[in-house]
Amino acid sequence: QVQLVESGGGLVQAGGSLRLSCVASGSIYRINAMGWYRQAPGKQRELVATVTSGGRTNYADSVKGRFTISRDNALNTVYLQMNSLKPEDTAVYHCNADVTSASYYSRDYWGRGTQVTVSS
Repeated sequence: QVQLVESGGGLVQAGGSLRLSCVASGSIYRINAMGWYRQAPGKQRELVATVTSGGRTNYADSVKGRFTISRDNALNTVYLQMNSLKPEDTAVYHCNADVTSASYYSRDYWGRGTQVTVSS
């Protein structure tokens, strides 16, 4: 079994910054892609950013130029640096990882999420 635990959310004023972290632990052979998704009240979960094991990144248009995703493979950790935050960034942010377990079985895992609230 694999667990993803997010941290770093909170309340921030518009224009401010936050850094989210997500640590993966458990029966891990290899972590493939990792990413961040968010879900605002009354809306569907949407992609924020992803990063491959090789470091290739992909961003939603709404966060390009403001958010930066990175990962530390040695620590099984993915980060999301969020700058110039806007009220519309308010959501629960979930970590996602495509993990190959020690038994060589691959599947997606999700964290429980961390709340980000941006006040105007």
